[in-house]
Amino acid sequence: MEQRVGVWLIGARGGVATTLIAGTFAIRKGLAGTHGVITETAGFRDLRLTPFGGLVFGGHDVRRVSLRESAAQIYRENGTIRHEILTAIGDDLDRADRDVRPGVLFRSGRAIESLDGVDTSLRAADPAAAVTRLADDIANFKKAHGLVHVVVVNLASTEPALAPDPEHVSAGGIERLLARKEGAPLIASTLYALAAARAGCAYINFTPSPGAFLPGVVEIMGRAGIPFFGSDGKTGETLVKSALAPLFKYRNLRVLSWQGYNLLGDRDGQVLADAENKSTKVASKDNLLHEFLGYPLHSRVEIDYVPSLNDFKTAWDFIHFQGFLDVKMSMQFTWQGCDSILAAPLVLDLVRMAALSLERGEAGPLTHLAIFFKNPLGAPGHDLHAQFHRLLGYVQSHSS
Repeated sequence: MEQRVGVWLIGARGGVATTLIAGTFAIRKGLAGTHGVITETAGFRDLRLTPFGGLVFGGHDVRRVSLRESAAQIYRENGTIRHEILTAIGDDLDRADRDVRPGVLFRSGRAIESLDGVDTSLRAADPAAAVTRLADDIANFKKAHGLVHVVVVNLASTEPALAPDPEHVSAGGIERLLARKEGAPLIASTLYALAAARAGCAYINFTPSPGAFLPGVVEIMGRAGIPFFGSDGKTGETLVKSALAPLFKYRNLRVLSWQGYNLLGDRDGQVLADAENKSTKVASKDNLLHEFLGYPLHSRVEIDYVPSLNDFKTAWDFIHFQGFLDVKMSMQFTWQGCDSILAAPLVLDLVRMAALSLERGEAGPLTHLAIFFKNPLGAPGHDLHAQFHRLLGYVQSHSS
C-alpha cells in the first residue's frame, strides 16, 4: 500500500482550494491532464514524489459552504470545472468536505469578515486556545487517515498589513503575545502557522498575508524542525515580470518606468478592494523590480475589483526603457488568465515537494522553491530563469 500524504488547506472551500481538490480528483479519474504541474515533467520523474492518488484533503475554512457547492459555483460562473467533471467527482468532494473544520478569525479585517457566508462566531478571543484547537484538528486528521505526513498550505484571503511589534522578533515574544488574548498584535495567519509547527507539518504560505513568517514564528518553526516556505504564489503579472526583467538587465537596457494595472473579480478582488488588504498585496507585487534591477525606477502596481470578471483576471503593463544614445522606447503586454487555474497546479507542486522534504528529514526554508513565489523567504534574487535552474539543481541532486 502506498504511503499517503495529507494536504491541509487553509481556506479549503475557496476558489483555489476547490479547483485544486477537484482537479486532483479529475486527474485520478482520467478526466483531465496535468498541464501546469511542473512536477509532472520529465526532470522530476526520478524523485519518487507522492502520486495524485496518495493525496488526502482536509482543511480549515471560515465560510458556511460545502466543497460541492463551491465547485458548482465555479462551474456556473467560470466554467473551469466542467460539468462532466463536476458530475463525476461529486461524491469525492463530499468525502473531502467531511475533513474540513471551522477555521479562525483573529484581527482578520472587515473585508474578510464581510464576505458572503463567513461565520463571524469564529472570532477568537484567546489566540493560544485557537492554536491548540487548530493543531488538534490537523493531528486528528493525520491519525484518522493513517497519513505518513501532512503539508499545510495557506490559501486564505489576503489579510491587512500587520503593524510591527517588538515582541514579533523572538519565539518568546510570540508566546507572550499569545497570552495577551484579544489584544495580541497577531493575525489569523500567525495562528495557522503556529498550529502547523505544533502539529509537526510542513507549512507553505501561498498568500501574501504577513503573519505567517514573523521572525519569532520562523524561530518556532525552526525549533519544531519542519520545512516551510512562501510567500505569495507567483501566478500572473509578477510571473511575467520575473521573466521579462532579466531581458532588460542582461541587455543593459535601463528601465525608467514600469506601470502595472490589474483587474480581478471573485472573493480575491473583493477583499483587495479594501485599502488595508490591498496594501499587503501591492507591496508583495511591487518589490521584485527594485530588488532585481538594483537601481531606482518609477514603478507602480494598481489593483481594481471588477465583479463581472469572477475568477478571471487581466493585467496591463507599460514598460518605458532607455537604450543606446539614451533613446527612450517602450513595451506593453496584456496578461489574461484564470486565477485558480494558474494557482492550483503550483500548489500541487509545492505539496509534493514539501512532502519529499518531510520524507528526507529536511527542515527550515525550502529556498529551492523560490520560483513559485513573489517574496521567496530567504532566497535572494527574482530571476525566473535562475530560480528554475536552482530548482532543477535540487531535483538532480536528490533524484534516485
